[in-house]
Amino acid sequence: MNIQWYPGHMTKTKRMMQEDISLVDVVIELIDARIPYSSKNPDIDELAKNKKRVIILNKEDLADPAETDKWQSRFESLGYSVVRVNSINGKGVKDIAPLCTELMKEKLEALKARGRIFKPIRAMIVGIPNVGKSTLINKLVGKSMAKTGDKAGVTRGKQWVRVIKGFELLDTPGILWPKFEDKNVGIRLAATGAVNDDIIDREELACNLISMLSELYPNAVENRYGFSPEDMKPYEVLEKIGEVRGFKKAGNETDTKRTANIFIDEFRAAKLGRITLDKVTVETPVDK
Repeated sequence: MNIQWYPGHMTKTKRMMQEDISLVDVVIELIDARIPYSSKNPDIDELAKNKKRVIILNKEDLADPAETDKWQSRFESLGYSVVRVNSINGKGVKDIAPLCTELMKEKLEALKARGRIFKPIRAMIVGIPNVGKSTLINKLVGKSMAKTGDKAGVTRGKQWVRVIKGFELLDTPGILWPKFEDKNVGIRLAATGAVNDDIIDREELACNLISMLSELYPNAVENRYGFSPEDMKPYEVLEKIGEVRGFKKAGNETDTKRTANIFIDEFRAAKLGRITLDKVTVETPVDK
């Protein structure tokens, strides 16, 4: 399964970000805690060079906490400041503005010593589609400022948002990169909802996800659906899930399309458990 998705508005967004980067002091990159490697846009590092950097491990409530610990340590070892966030209930959100202020402390003090009043700290918030930027911003400001949605690509234009006095955010649309060199990166992005569902064969995606889970979390399917998938091929597992759920079409045939949709939705909602598809190993790079 080879997934590629880079619609025209993303090219426009990248150009806009390149033009606006000089306006900000800090770049805040949201990544999905379930896929910290796959959801980290390699273009951001070039865009944000010479800027203070913060990584937000969002949706940490859906990810394997032990793996999130490892990823946080990996990013911090590379010099990033890291915050773990659940933007739905607000956990970790209050730590973001103080962290950005702390990162700018030396510059603030230097300006103050020269008798200059520093303008508000400005941060650009970036990330892949559907990673939760708009939900996070709404939590930060305490009201609905940014449009949110479950589909990738809801935010289409930039907007400045005042979070607190002295701290402003530049919201940007979700952006991917032109080509996924590793097909598994595309699959993980699709599985977590970062790629438009309308372009995906959901049955094929479900089978790829089942294959990944069999290696990484071999008990996940059994714990959720009550049967062991051992020695079964991915499509056989999908059919069995449909049988267990009673999803039938005319002629008493298992409705694998409906099954695939439910399976993917349940994975995204962590009903199969808190799962991280990207593992940290000694060889695991952070940049693609």
